[in-house]
Amino acid sequence: MEYHEAADFCFGLRRFRPKPGTESTARLLAHLENPHEDVDFVQIAGSNGKGSTARMLERTLREAGLTVGLYTSPHLEDLRERIRVDGRKIPRSAVTDYVEAVREYVTERAADGDSPTFFEVMTGMALWHFGREDVDVAVLEVGIGGRYDATSVVDPIASAVTSVTLEHTGIIGETEVEIAEDKAHVAPDDAPLVTGVSGDPLEAIREVAGEVVTVGHESGDDPDVRVSYDGRRNHTEAAVSITADDWDIETRIPLPGAHQAANAGIAATLARQVADVSTDEIARGLRSAHWPGRFEVMDTDPLIVLDGAHNPGACETLAETLGTYEYDDLHLVVGAMHDKDHREMAAALPTPTTVVAAEPPLDRAEDREVLARVFDDAGAGDVRTEASIQDALAAALETADADDCVLVAGSLFAVAEARSRWTVDGVPKRIQDLEDARETLEEANVPADDADRTGENAVHRVVKTNLGYRGATRLKEELLRLGGDCALSGHGHSPGNDDERVDAVLMGTLAQFEALLESIDDESGPAGLADVAQELRSTLEIEGRDDDTAPGTEETTERTDDAGVTAADRWPWADRTAVMGILNVTPDSFHDGGEYDALEDALARAEAMVEAGVDVIDVGGESTRPGADPVPVEEEIDRVVPVIEGIRDRGLDAHVSVDTRKAAVADAALEAGADIVNDVSGLEDPEMRFVAAEHDAGLVVMHSIDAPVVPDRNVEYDDVVEDVIDQLSERILLAEKAGLDRENIVVDPGLGFGKSPRESFELLGRTDELRALGCPILIGHSHKSMFGHVDREAGERLEATVAATAIAADRGADVVRVHDVPENVAAVRTALAARDPDRFEW
Repeated sequence: MEYHEAADFCFGLRRFRPKPGTESTARLLAHLENPHEDVDFVQIAGSNGKGSTARMLERTLREAGLTVGLYTSPHLEDLRERIRVDGRKIPRSAVTDYVEAVREYVTERAADGDSPTFFEVMTGMALWHFGREDVDVAVLEVGIGGRYDATSVVDPIASAVTSVTLEHTGIIGETEVEIAEDKAHVAPDDAPLVTGVSGDPLEAIREVAGEVVTVGHESGDDPDVRVSYDGRRNHTEAAVSITADDWDIETRIPLPGAHQAANAGIAATLARQVADVSTDEIARGLRSAHWPGRFEVMDTDPLIVLDGAHNPGACETLAETLGTYEYDDLHLVVGAMHDKDHREMAAALPTPTTVVAAEPPLDRAEDREVLARVFDDAGAGDVRTEASIQDALAAALETADADDCVLVAGSLFAVAEARSRWTVDGVPKRIQDLEDARETLEEANVPADDADRTGENAVHRVVKTNLGYRGATRLKEELLRLGGDCALSGHGHSPGNDDERVDAVLMGTLAQFEALLESIDDESGPAGLADVAQELRSTLEIEGRDDDTAPGTEETTERTDDAGVTAADRWPWADRTAVMGILNVTPDSFHDGGEYDALEDALARAEAMVEAGVDVIDVGGESTRPGADPVPVEEEIDRVVPVIEGIRDRGLDAHVSVDTRKAAVADAALEAGADIVNDVSGLEDPEMRFVAAEHDAGLVVMHSIDAPVVPDRNVEYDDVVEDVIDQLSERILLAEKAGLDRENIVVDPGLGFGKSPRESFELLGRTDELRALGCPILIGHSHKSMFGHVDREAGERLEATVAATAIAADRGADVVRVHDVPENVAAVRTALAARDPDRFEW
């Protein structure tokens, strides 16, 4: 079975209406021999805030060193987002294995008129995966209610009810008290239920759950755990305080809004029930709990906010949070489901200057004309419609001034469509022969018949992208008309599933792609192809039209800083592959530990690197080799700062980078004269991105599972390159939202960090595909254990390192990070001269 077949099987179950009760899910799990029985579960119910709370708890428990599963819904772009272990989406191969295990059973039940629903099968998949991965704790977001929800098949060790508002009244109750009673049935047997509910609904919860721990604002009804929302500290973070009788925490959270302080308090209380977690770990976990689409600030010029508010209560909360920001006019992009109270939602939101109503690509989406009438009746200024959310967002951005606010709201489905503007990138594929073509098509889950048909055409320019099925179909039709070809994954286009995103592999000559872009540039409609055109231009390096004014597209002129300096002027990798030389001032680094921990030795080494042609000197004060001991912040600062100051004092002609995972060390190093932060943890320290932005520094963001490296860590990748791209894209977005320009962010795929030697070599060979991220690329391979794959043991890896440097430069790496500077400078220059002997001449 292929992944697209497994996904289509699951989506096909949407035809069965939700039904109350856990019996169906229990029977499904029994068929699988109850794989979840040894897992500890936490259930989180609530009308609003349950997803945010679940994410905060999951991230906090991971800070305590636990392996944690997370089950949430709905997904924004990918079915697999619903099920994660330690932040990683369930692999496609696991989805396929699960469906193969349950398909016959589900089909038999359907034949008897009692099929499990989509949500029940997804819940079964989550519990099966968590059991298979042997997680320590799994956090489950309840779907609807509590008593009869599929997730209630488990016996939780801890539970919460975040809030209660009128929702699903025909299913779980007609009043808030009745709804609270239903949700309270998630209460654990041996621990108090944690809740942010107050008033009469709280009393109803007490009657069902018995012992209860209340969490609320200090001005409330004397809660057991008191929270204080202390206001925003920047455009993406807010300060919160959490106080109980015997513990207290002050931290920041990346989810602005007073309601999120209560959610943070609930998550902290649950974490203390579940594990031996310190207040420092709670503080760090809460600050790292990024949750896409929940008051997510994408930019500040203009202010762009994405929020999945989909009922009147959530819209009221959204309005309160938005009111803490300063802006002139509000431009609302709205797309909602037809079963929501649109008039009450419109009344709860601030009155917009303009409204652009559109329809997410779902059958349940409300007609855009209906939404337009609702907001027109509510007193909005200019109200208009667009066929797609992407087109509506482009129209709003075109209208907005720099001091305005563009808000996307109404449903998470609308947010998902809008968010793809920042997250979906075309991946250029290196196709050298038919075997490469077939592999690319297989990786995109293209059905075998289509792969056989199109494989011979995949020998020119090939780009893999991901977009809604309607847009993909329109793109395919147009490319075929122009003589090119396009293959779509089977996933997403079974009957009734046209709302799901699909992989599209586009194939054609450069001329055919140029004609395609000319054709779709101004196209509007449900497909929403304006952003796709912009993406293809960037991926294929095709010049824009003369007017360069596709609605909503970003400026194509290169950004400059206050002094008029562009990225091309500033960084040595702007027009060629740069060499970053490693200068470890540590006693225990794997290749050169102890050689340069004396200051004079380190500075002499730096001078030798510059003499050999190095572009960047990377100073590191803590080893990330397997088994390395952590270094205290002050000790690491004492190691690196004198070296950086010495390099600057001697006027050495090279940029300076600091190799650190700690924001405090980075801050001290940048103050001492460093230009770049090289963070091998991929922004695990939540302050790191803000430090880099404050100093306007370069920032290297590496993909890593663990730093220091954990030996023999078994990480399952479907496609290591595309999985790394997927995970790095969110890290890049975090850095951008902190204020860094993308041209100052460098990505490192992290060879050897949570990758096997084979996977590391695959990343090296497919370096050019990382171009999809739109950032400079760093390859760090020097003397790594991956070279054991080619029979080179420790101490014998110089030649292999030099060969890999040449390959990286040829594949388009912007920076190579190496120990042996003279040899690798020669390799880079040779590789570049072979590519273009007239341009690259030293």
